[in-house]
Order: sequence, then structure tokens, then C-alpha cells
Amino acid sequence: MGVRVAAIQTRTFLEPDEQRENIKKAAEHVAEAAAQGAKLICFPETYPGPWKAPLSYSPVKSLEEMASRHGVYIVAGANCPVPGRPEMGYCSEVLVGPKGLIGRYNRTIPKGPWIYQGGRYWDFDYQEADELPVFDTPFCKVGILICSEVYAPELSRILALKGAEIIFLPAGICKYELHETWRNLIWSRAIENLAYTVTCQNILGAEHGLAMICSPEEILVESTRPGIFIAECDLDRIRWLRQESDAYGPPMPFRTKPGVLRDWFRPEIYRRNFPQW
Repeated sequence: MGVRVAAIQTRTFLEPDEQRENIKKAAEHVAEAAAQGAKLICFPETYPGPWKAPLSYSPVKSLEEMASRHGVYIVAGANCPVPGRPEMGYCSEVLVGPKGLIGRYNRTIPKGPWIYQGGRYWDFDYQEADELPVFDTPFCKVGILICSEVYAPELSRILALKGAEIIFLPAGICKYELHETWRNLIWSRAIENLAYTVTCQNILGAEHGLAMICSPEEILVESTRPGIFIAECDLDRIRWLRQESDAYGPPMPFRTKPGVLRDWFRPEIYRRNFPQW
């Protein structure tokens, strides 16, 4: 079983009086990606918004309409107020499908307020969360992390152990000096979890981005420019790699270590070395 996945690396409007333009552009991108056969579509972190307090609008209804119209599933940024604390906000990603909102992931690491409060691009009083959900789609379970959470490998591992076969890691803005380490980590999270990883980022000006779709065995697509980047994700291959045991060749029928979520996983070591947990 395969599914076509799209990473959309888009030019983004940031100012409060123009942020809603992102919703209109998102609809155009979804239509184009769907026309190319994509069924799972990923937008960058916080796209289409809102970026700044007050978090006065939600793009969820518009995203639901796009998903319904084209029969697709969309991962998109929709920062949300904290219930009972409207002055605070979660850095959030939503998953919507043809039948509506499936679920939401609120960023867990690091603790707030971090860069989101009084920042050049974001400006809201960020509240960290503590749940790492996975979501069912007709194709597979998917997990969502946000941007530099790629630097915390235990988050991706938890999602994989909970069954996620595709992990979306939508990112915010240009990586500058971190670019090479960041691209390494995106593929590393795929290798060590026998999962697909997907990332893309907002383009704010002339800077380059980082869009990638990785399997555990190869980088399927990678680009620094704006655009819609699509790859066929072979879910049967992921399931086979997770079921197989390691073997020594050559030749070997795989280009990565198989069975890592079983043969290379000993939770008792965590309990022994971190009893305080």
C-alpha cells in the first residue's frame, strides 16, 4: 500500500492585517497538490496562522472545506488559545480530513515562553503541552511534531512506538547555520524509527527553505526553494522493515537496520538508568 504525500513550502504573510491571505493561498496549494495525486498534505509550522496575539481567528473551518472538496488530509498550523487562559496560546498543528477535524497536536518541548513571546515573527505567550497523540487515517497512523522538536529523538520514538508510520515535522523559518544538522536529523528520525518523516518551512523573503520527505532507506525529495514536493510513501515497505530481524550480508535486502522498534528496544534499560522517571 502506498500514499502520495506533499510537503508544501510556501511564501508566507506575517503581518496581522494580511495573515488571512495565507488561507486563500493554502486553498490554491491544496488544489494543486490534490491534482497531482497527493492524499496527505503538510504545510509549515503556524501556516496558515495566526502568528501573533491576539489569536483572533482559526483556519480550521477553511481547512476542513479544502479537505472535503479534494478528498485529502491536511496537516497545518493553527495556534490556539489555552482554555481558561486566553492570554496564553498553544503552538499547534491540526490534522483535518474530508469529514472534518481529526485532532490537534500542541507543542510539548521546550517549556514556555521560549521564542514565541515578543519574537520577531511569532508573538504570543506560549504554553507547552504534554501529550503526544497519534492519529488514524485510512492509510496509516500519523504523528506530528513541530520544528526543532526534531532535536528531541525520544519524541519521535514515542510516536513510532504508538504506531505512527509517517511523522510530520513542519518547521518555521530559515535554519541559517543549523541547516546541515537539521537536514541530517530529519532523515535520522526516519532511520531510527523505521518511519517516513516530512518537513517544510515558511519562506519569508529571499532566504532558502528546507522541504524533505525521507524514508528509512533514502531521502525521497529535498528542496530549498518554494514549491509543492510530492513523494510516494510505500507503507508496505515500512511494515516489512518493522517486522524483519537484522541479518548480515552482503547482499542485504534492506538499506537500514530492520526491527529497531523490537530487537533494538529495551525499555527496562530506561527504568534502570532513570529510576526517578
